[in-house]
Amino acid sequence: MIILLLILSVLIGVFLGKYFGSKQQLAKSLLILSAGFLITICLNEVFPQVYNSDNHNIGVYVILGVLVQMLLENLTKGFEHGHLHHHSDDHAIIPVALIVGLFVHAFIEGIPLSHEKQVLSPYLLGILFHNVPISFVLGSFLAHSKNFSPKFWLIVMFFALASPLGMLLGKYFDEDLKVYFLAIVGGIFLHISSVIIFESNKNHKMDWQKIILVICGVSLALMGHFFHLH
Repeated sequence: MIILLLILSVLIGVFLGKYFGSKQQLAKSLLILSAGFLITICLNEVFPQVYNSDNHNIGVYVILGVLVQMLLENLTKGFEHGHLHHHSDDHAIIPVALIVGLFVHAFIEGIPLSHEKQVLSPYLLGILFHNVPISFVLGSFLAHSKNFSPKFWLIVMFFALASPLGMLLGKYFDEDLKVYFLAIVGGIFLHISSVIIFESNKNHKMDWQKIILVICGVSLALMGHFFHLH
């Protein structure tokens, strides 16, 4: 069930990107909404689990997650933040750097899922909400490049299977190690969501649309918390 949801979240995002990819404002709105959801899941669900552990140096793994994401963004060129690259010299990014960066990112996120007790845990919902806009951006790029070929569908499936593969690998790790992987993912979540939310507004003016979308994302995440989905 979890594996199916992970794959569907990517495919839904890609199809939305294929048919609505020209509407960059839609992609931006989805990203901001998901960022509000993600940062709430991170601070309200992931970090309490992480800092409840007996390891007083667990914060180092959170920082490691932030650094890992910064390194991955050198490969993905900011796809996680909705930065589209349609220039001719960027086509080489798709087969190698972009897909490697996205795969590693999603693979790491999947590892803590191996020991989740609930099917629809807040952590899983955070990944699903995050997958859709990233896949939207990927689908938009592929549609713009007119590259919806078997080769690129193979790339899409490679990305879609990354989290499930991480989840399967996680089953071979001791459950006590989950908190360390969760801390790393928490750092990744924190970095991505904060960059999306706090990216500079034009002329540093108040962007009410962004604020409303963030509040909506936060509210959706809190609904899961208060209705005891965890």
